[in-house]
Parts: sequence; C-alpha cells; structure tokens
Amino acid sequence: MPEGPEIRRAADRLAAAVAGRTVLRAQFAFARLQRFERELAGSRILSIIPRGKALLTTFDNGWTLYTHNQLYGVWKVALPGQRPDSTRSLRVALDTASAAILLYSASDIELWRSDEIEAHPFLQGLGPDVLDPALDVDAVAARLQSPAFRGRALGALLLDQGFLAGMGNYLRAEVLFDAGLHPASRPRDLDAAQTAKLARALLAIPRHSYATRGIEPTKGMRADYLAHEGERFRFHVFKREGQPCERCGTPIVRIASQSRPLFLCPHCQPGRPSQ
Repeated sequence: MPEGPEIRRAADRLAAAVAGRTVLRAQFAFARLQRFERELAGSRILSIIPRGKALLTTFDNGWTLYTHNQLYGVWKVALPGQRPDSTRSLRVALDTASAAILLYSASDIELWRSDEIEAHPFLQGLGPDVLDPALDVDAVAARLQSPAFRGRALGALLLDQGFLAGMGNYLRAEVLFDAGLHPASRPRDLDAAQTAKLARALLAIPRHSYATRGIEPTKGMRADYLAHEGERFRFHVFKREGQPCERCGTPIVRIASQSRPLFLCPHCQPGRPSQ
C-alpha cells in the first residue's frame, strides 16, 4: 500500500493537472455513485489534498470526493478523454479541458457534503499527519508517552493511523532502525533521549522520502513508489534481508510484525529487556 509520502506526491501531481479547472465530465464505475456524474459536471475542482492515506477532492458545488487507494488503487493523469490501456478496472474519471485524472482498482470511494466530510469514520480515526509541517518533535514525543500509546509495542503502534497518519511498512522499518529500537519495545520502555530520537525519526524520515520524490529502484517495488530522476530515498534495512548493516556489518534480518514483514539489524536494534 502506498504510504504517506507517495499519497502526498500523488495529490501534488493530480492537483497540478486539474486544480482550479472545471469538470467537463465525471464518470463512476459503481452504480451507487453514478447519480453524481451530472452533479459534478460543470463544477470546479478546488483542491486535492491527502489525509493520511486517503485523498479528498473538493468541488465548488459543496461536494467532496473521498478516495482511499487501499492495496491496489492507483491514480493516473491523462489527456482529456483519453483512457490509457490497462488491465486495471477504471473506477473514477474526472475530465477537464486540460487533463483527466483517473482512479483504477480502488473500491473505497464516496461523495460527502464538504461541510460534513470531517465526520467520515476514517478521518475521525486519524492521528496527526507525519507530513503536516505544523507537527513538531515535542508534540510527537508527548504523543508517544501519552496513556493511549505508551504501553503498545512500537511494531504495531507505528502502523496505527490513529497514532500518526501516513506511516506504513517501509517507513516503520526505517524509523525503527534510525532510532535504534526493536519493534517489541514500547514507549514506556524508553528514556527521554530515546523518546526524542524516535520522535525526530518519525518526522524526518517520512519528510525526507516525500522531499526526494520517490524511492530508489528495489526489486518488487511498485512503479508509483519509485523516483526516476534526482535524489532518491534509500532503504537502510527495508527489503535488505541478508545484506550487511551499513552501520555495523551484521546481516539484516526479516521478522513478522502485525502480519507484515519487518526488517531490522539485530545488533543495532536489540530486543527490549524482559520486564
């Protein structure tokens, strides 16, 4: 599933193509949404913004399109009226005079009144977004040590969108490695210096991934994750099982955490002491 940096880059790309433009044609694959095709035609797209791993497309007629890519969804930009050849199922198409934006494969798609969208259950459950520039290290450190989160294992906590929105599996692995922490550790196990280091990593690593516009090519990574030019975000542990740790030379290992693969250095990230 794309993580916060990939979703935000997708939002940037879509907004650059159609924000401020009038919808000439709207198309929805699902019958429950097709009544909105006439409603959205002639409206202007005001903004396309990420909220965690969801996108909100707001129109000037009082409607907001909520979409979540889930595991397989992907947005594409095309010329007006064009539908690129694809084995994927087209779910949403919004055509303007300058470009079309197309959502394939996703099924979590809804239209809400804009003044009610914050009541959406997914949005209600989100924590602060790691890419929100207003979020600072002190706020993240306080959140780590709050009663709701301080007793939870970091391997699970860092995937919980109610803790920090936008985190995901590769970010989890890289943050824990940067902080030198094992996924079984809990915030309450950490001293003030470790808490601050983890809080810094939780902001710095997602923001670095977003700023560098994509990940260096890695076997098995989806094309929409990857950078094609310029500086790229490098993995230090993720998908590097058996390769030497860049810090100490110990082979990186793969474990299971929350039914997801997690990669770590057993020397740099020792298990937490028994309680």
